Amino acid sequence: MVLGEQDGPWSSYICAIYIYLLSIYTIYFISMCVAPMTTRKRCHTFVYYKFIFVFERRCRKWVENCRRADLEDKSSEQLHKQYRLCARHFETSLICTNSPYRTILKDDAVPTLFDLTSHLKKPESKHKKQKRIRELSEEDLQKVKAPRNDADVLRGLQCIQDANQANGDKGGHESPAEKWEELLPQDTSLNLTPEEKGNKEFLKVLFETVLLLGRQNVPLGGCSSEDTASPCCAPNNIRALLEFRMNAGDEILRKRFETMAEYTEYCPKNLQRDLLAICEMCIRKEVLREMRENFFSIVTDEVVDISGLDHVSLHVRFVDNMDCLREEFLGFVQCELEGEALADRLQETLTEKWGLNMDNCRGQAYNGSGSMFYKKHALASKILQQYPKALCTSCSSYPLNIWIAKSTPIFSVTMVLSLMDSVQAFFSLSSQLQTALEASIDGAFQATAERAKELKSVCQGSWTERHDTFEFLTDLYDVLVTCLDGVSYNICGKWSAYMVTQASMLSSTMRDFEMVMCLVVMKNVLAYTRAFGKNLQAVLHSLNEMRENLDVYHEFWLEEATHLAHKMAIEMKVPRRCLGQATEGSSEESPDHYYREALTTPCLDYVIAEVKGMFCEEQLKALKCLSLVPSVMAQLKYNTTVEITANLYKDDLPNPDTLSAELHCWRIKWKHRSRDVELPNTVFDTLRHPDIKFFPNVYTLLKIVCNLPIIKVGSERSEVGRRRLKAYLKATPVEERASSLALMHINYDAKHDFDMMVDTFAKLYPEKMQLPNVLDFLEACDQDSGEM
Repeated sequence: MVLGEQDGPWSSYICAIYIYLLSIYTIYFISMCVAPMTTRKRCHTFVYYKFIFVFERRCRKWVENCRRADLEDKSSEQLHKQYRLCARHFETSLICTNSPYRTILKDDAVPTLFDLTSHLKKPESKHKKQKRIRELSEEDLQKVKAPRNDADVLRGLQCIQDANQANGDKGGHESPAEKWEELLPQDTSLNLTPEEKGNKEFLKVLFETVLLLGRQNVPLGGCSSEDTASPCCAPNNIRALLEFRMNAGDEILRKRFETMAEYTEYCPKNLQRDLLAICEMCIRKEVLREMRENFFSIVTDEVVDISGLDHVSLHVRFVDNMDCLREEFLGFVQCELEGEALADRLQETLTEKWGLNMDNCRGQAYNGSGSMFYKKHALASKILQQYPKALCTSCSSYPLNIWIAKSTPIFSVTMVLSLMDSVQAFFSLSSQLQTALEASIDGAFQATAERAKELKSVCQGSWTERHDTFEFLTDLYDVLVTCLDGVSYNICGKWSAYMVTQASMLSSTMRDFEMVMCLVVMKNVLAYTRAFGKNLQAVLHSLNEMRENLDVYHEFWLEEATHLAHKMAIEMKVPRRCLGQATEGSSEESPDHYYREALTTPCLDYVIAEVKGMFCEEQLKALKCLSLVPSVMAQLKYNTTVEITANLYKDDLPNPDTLSAELHCWRIKWKHRSRDVELPNTVFDTLRHPDIKFFPNVYTLLKIVCNLPIIKVGSERSEVGRRRLKAYLKATPVEERASSLALMHINYDAKHDFDMMVDTFAKLYPEKMQLPNVLDFLEACDQDSGEM
């Protein structure tokens, strides 16, 4: 009898138990170390590492060193899925134990520690079934034991070369990881000359100094004058630190600079650029170490000014090897191009420069503020066309109504959002301003003390990114204007000239009726988006009903805005910029008609279109995978249809043929659990459950869903990169911002390997390393440029 052919209520149950036990058996034996002469008893206390799947050459090197002849005919994918090596077979220098997330291997790690002779000394072992060992020659043994000092140095070289080459080698179909693998140097030792050794020691000091400045967000320059070597200017920051090290007894620097002129530059600007580029490259490599083989999503934030050009900050979301959702800052991308050209640049940056595989991209989200208003749809469509699984969603870093407002291509809405940020930033300048605002709230809400207490508590935090921001600002609008007027009048004389000027400008802007009307419209339209978690169809129905009766709703909203404006003696009128746009012979446009056509109608149409686009069929299929969370399954009475929706990610599943049986086991496991077993409430709790590894398809689906930008992160630590970026932009003047320094500061806790940075410099600029002093090359270049 074949299992599953018997009719009756127990057939599916027996089949599910069979699949469940088969999964346990498979995972139990996969966890064994494949090295010869090792057993589970000897290796169970060590960390296990998968065979490298991305780099074919290194994977074959692992097999060769293991001396397992039975593994030589297996593909890299089979080795990656079915076999492991424990940590005892790797040199300790190849294992990064100071990672903030887990114990991981370096990118160039190759196992070299094996017991290859003990079986010859134990004759009794010949009767036991041992792993087949392939005998190695003396030459092979030397290759296995050969040191690997700079195996990943040329990874950075490829990044620079890809940035400088003009569309070279575009015809091939090789992945970026494979191209990097081909450029890795072979196992050769570096025979250093005294000049090269001295230059390496000097460069290591420079890298340490540059990284210290970058991590502390201190600009390398310190003088506004271009002639930083002039005696009338104070030394820049990097020179000051180098002099401090020399005074503290640094012999390397003392020998290097003792024969130089007094005002000679210790680290010229062209050398600074080289050092910063290498630091940025190495830090980004460390950040992406755990991500290259995992699914991820890309998220862009607001447009910022870097070196006089518009850039967007780029973040990636992924689930690391400890099943923690992380969102890391990778850098800035120029966004002056149009949508499709910007998509090509973004893809080139991610793949060719940073080494990511876009086939693993499962989500994308773009903040549409600033110059990204009209580019984000073309950008998302171009990437979605090439990678259909990279769904475009909103981002959980902002409440949904704030995210929609930031993406609205209406001038009035942009002005209101900018005004909100400016008002919050103004009252955050000093505690005295905060106290004055709280006093104004107490005076305006004397009859409702509880409401006053609630508003004051909101003002103490970041109220511009709350889900009820527009309701809060509407209630507090006249209070804010009154407080700003009090500061601008400065009757008590305690406010500085800067505060008085800023308060006067903000008060004048808030007294514009256009701001009041826009705020009221956004409050009423986006109030419905707060109910998405309850009933999506009801939200869409309410928005469509509002659009069909637009004239009635517009009349209500105009009356509300007029009432609010009357408190501050604001006149209802058409904006001044629109007064001269009326055609000759036509009557002047009324405020009622203008705000209905220029604000209410386009705002409502855009919100409806965004809501429909956000929750299209593909996105709903992906989000339905959240029904695999046990607490959600219990609410649905364990009746889910994930089999149908999971077809979207069928190619990503490790065992797609057993998906139906595995899902049946998953339901039975939680439906018939013991009463004392608590159900995981979130997708993150489910991923960390000990039994999740017995359900590889469920595990993969949940990891993919976690990557979607619309999913809220589980902890504040997951979004630390975004918070550090905001702090960096707030604390750093525009003229001092630099992409390299920003990456070093935001990822200041990333591991720094100074030896690798020096070796990368040596590979990129070998001609400089041959000189007695690496600075001699720079001086010669300066002289040549001066003669020309």
